[in-house]
Amino acid sequence: MSFRKKEKETPPAVSEGAAGSPDIGSAADVDAVMKKFDRESNTRVWEGTPMWIVKGIMILFSVFCMYLTLIDRNQAEFRLCTFLGGIIIIGYLNFPIKKGNVKVNSLPWYDIIIMVVGCIPFFYFAFNAERIALTDYTIVSRDPMLLTFAVIGILAMVELCRRSVGLPILCVVGVLILYTLFGANVRPGKMLFDLFYTTTGILGTPISACQKFIVMFIIFGAFLERTGISAFFINLANCAAGSSSGGPAKVAVISSALCGMVSGSSVGNTVTTGSVTIPMMKETGYKGEFAGAVEAAASTGGQIMPPIMGAAAFIMAETTGIAYSKIVVLAILPAFLYFVGIFIAVHLEAKKLGLKGIPKDKLPKFGELAPKLYLLLPLVILVILVSTGTFTMSYSAAVAIIISVAVGVINIFVNKAMKNADVSDNISVPKVLDAMEAGAKGTISVAAACSMAGIVAGCVTSTGLASDLLRTILSVSGGVKIVALFLTMLCCIVLGMGVPTTANYCIMAATCAPILMSEQIGIPMVCAHFFVFYFGIVADITPPVALAAYAGSAIAKSPPMRTAFNATKLAIAAFVVPYIFALNPAMLFQFDLGTTMTMMVVQSVLIVITSLVGLFGVAAALNGFLYRPLNPLFRVLIAAGGLCMMIPGTLTDVVGLVVVVGIVLFQRMSAQKSSVA
Repeated sequence: MSFRKKEKETPPAVSEGAAGSPDIGSAADVDAVMKKFDRESNTRVWEGTPMWIVKGIMILFSVFCMYLTLIDRNQAEFRLCTFLGGIIIIGYLNFPIKKGNVKVNSLPWYDIIIMVVGCIPFFYFAFNAERIALTDYTIVSRDPMLLTFAVIGILAMVELCRRSVGLPILCVVGVLILYTLFGANVRPGKMLFDLFYTTTGILGTPISACQKFIVMFIIFGAFLERTGISAFFINLANCAAGSSSGGPAKVAVISSALCGMVSGSSVGNTVTTGSVTIPMMKETGYKGEFAGAVEAAASTGGQIMPPIMGAAAFIMAETTGIAYSKIVVLAILPAFLYFVGIFIAVHLEAKKLGLKGIPKDKLPKFGELAPKLYLLLPLVILVILVSTGTFTMSYSAAVAIIISVAVGVINIFVNKAMKNADVSDNISVPKVLDAMEAGAKGTISVAAACSMAGIVAGCVTSTGLASDLLRTILSVSGGVKIVALFLTMLCCIVLGMGVPTTANYCIMAATCAPILMSEQIGIPMVCAHFFVFYFGIVADITPPVALAAYAGSAIAKSPPMRTAFNATKLAIAAFVVPYIFALNPAMLFQFDLGTTMTMMVVQSVLIVITSLVGLFGVAAALNGFLYRPLNPLFRVLIAAGGLCMMIPGTLTDVVGLVVVVGIVLFQRMSAQKSSVA
């Protein structure tokens, strides 16, 4: 696992039991689909001596990143520029110029030139940062050599972002740069100076956060994966829900929530856990497009699952100034409602299809899993260290990495004592090196996207574009809060297409959150940041760029677009819950001054109950089944009732409750009469 959009290692294709099924995608099928849709899946193929050379460079880069984060005390420009110079080198070593099959051990001459020339500006700035900082701005912004370096460095990073992330984010960057030059009439020299030589561009907050601690969590995720925690989470979910109606789908929801919170990668999580859960779902009787959609929706939700939230919790804490421990608490109720919404949907689908669970004699017993509860130690210690402020985030991640290695050593003795034939979770020197290599690979796309996020934030800041966007949204919405939220949601989904989670949130925080926080709209800061974060994340399952859904469809051998629409339908909670806490901040434990503790508890309980009832109504309407098939009129009514339950207000709650409960009782009585007859 890694804290990025997609895990770059070759994933397992299917569970062992389903390996021969013609209805389940192989590793080659998954790879083909992801190469078609996902930029990060298109990497060079290295073999033999070149492979070991590239592997060595990647490992050295991870070591260098750890040195920069934990030991180096040079000025920020030196650390950030040497980091980005390294990213340019390893990025062009891994990503070819275009999609499709690439030749083995091939590094074209033009890529060598781009790689060498592209990293020079960053290293030059790194070793001359103090002199440039002391030089008058007007001189730097008119110096031909320095401006040429700025152009080369920016273009090299833009091209790497195109290769590793894709075009959507570059379209946004291109539009903003054109607006800066021609809309805001900023002089080209000043724009280049701001974007390359100051902390309001490429070297801004996003890349600073990436270098300071995100890279450490990426490496931690790579080490954690090698302790066997994914398989442990899946077995734990099987133990909890495998025997219930439609059990494999519920297992997918639980295991993906647990795995996703530490991976931060909706696509990588879909492939990792989906290789086990999707075959199980299809074998139980779920359609391929539904099975792939369940895994994609649940995996995407893993990034909103506390306490890790795919590293976004740490970035949100850095951006908002709110303590990490508080961010984690605020995220609990929305995440709970999201996964309950998917859980309800898969339960209703199971009942509609008459599906059974997995026989209990084929499921792991908790007693068998208990001896390996120590696998959770790295996560538990990480959360304790960060939340208590014992160490900084970076040092806490470093400690967690050491604990992960220790857990791998413990696995050796536990597997030997339990006489386990499967010792794949034992630690070894090659695994440590693989984790370091995976950490470096995982950093490339995140760093490239974060650098573009810095450009976005820089353009927005220098041009005052946020004010223009605010005026536009206020003009279109007429000052109506719900309309302004809807327009902001559309912006977030579009801007979040194909962008890694961490960079995604950085862009949303710079462009969309300030709009919601304005006096005219009046959304509290923490609610605004959670709102834009949620809608940036769901871009992974929202057509047309629904990478997680496409990954699920590759394993399920189902139509990609149909799988994406099913995933969107299953994740309806992600489209509703943000409106709830934006309009009723009590869900995020934001109360009016003077509210007593008793009233806080009452308000929190009420909002959870009304939201659950509302989600149940909407899920039943979308599924079309409740004890028996729902007719079109009842589907419309129960959807309307469910939405009423989610709108703050006593009247809407009463109306929604009457409608939802009334239809549930009517459907139940009708089903009982039919069974008697």
